[in-house]
Amino acid sequence: MSTAPHLLVTGKSGRMGQAVIEAARQAGVTVTATHDAGEDLATAIAKADTVIDFTIHSFTKHLLEEAVKNGTRLVIGTTGHSEAERALIYEAAKTLPIVYAPNFSIGVNTLFWLTRHAARILGNEHFDIEVTEMHHRHKIDAPSGTARRLLEILNEETNTNYNDDIVHGRFGLTGARPSKEIGMHTLRGGDVVGDHTVMFAADGERVELTHKASSRLTFASGAVKAAQWLATQPAGLYDMQDVLGLQ
Repeated sequence: MSTAPHLLVTGKSGRMGQAVIEAARQAGVTVTATHDAGEDLATAIAKADTVIDFTIHSFTKHLLEEAVKNGTRLVIGTTGHSEAERALIYEAAKTLPIVYAPNFSIGVNTLFWLTRHAARILGNEHFDIEVTEMHHRHKIDAPSGTARRLLEILNEETNTNYNDDIVHGRFGLTGARPSKEIGMHTLRGGDVVGDHTVMFAADGERVELTHKASSRLTFASGAVKAAQWLATQPAGLYDMQDVLGLQ
């Protein structure tokens, strides 16, 4: 079931902020407040019941504090959080409904689902696993939040560890590839909205799962959908797999 929340859109002058405002307009959802750096968040958040945030990770702590004070639902699409910042989100979700996801695209969340099931079927005993992602030159975190989530899924399904088994690029005389190794390759350039590929390569065959985004409106529309879905949910931490019923 969905409903029409009253939205606060943060980062209103940014590319994602503008896309969220347009996605809300297309969905018939009312934006009752907006916010940019330097403006008063408390005043803005008092005018809405749900926030959609695609800003920077350092803003999240302040946003959480104000949301907890007001009982405001949160849709967080910001990436690059530290473990300490993630812990603040998890704590706030004990009293607030929060959708926190690395990517709000329906297609990318299908990629998450396909990656999990491909890893279960193919494994890493006979298939070598590599992940690549490319984004525009302005993106500040690497790998992307989406790529990080893909790696987490692969870790969960192949009994590997992010810190021990993920290799970020290769250089020099690296020697033979360890069987548990997962390669992560980050590309930056131009105006690429977001490309992600998971490759399973074995002797004689290769499986590739790829998603390419050409418009930020894809992510913004998913975030608005998440805000509508969240209006009927109790306190807790959710992601787009929950919103789309893919869990």
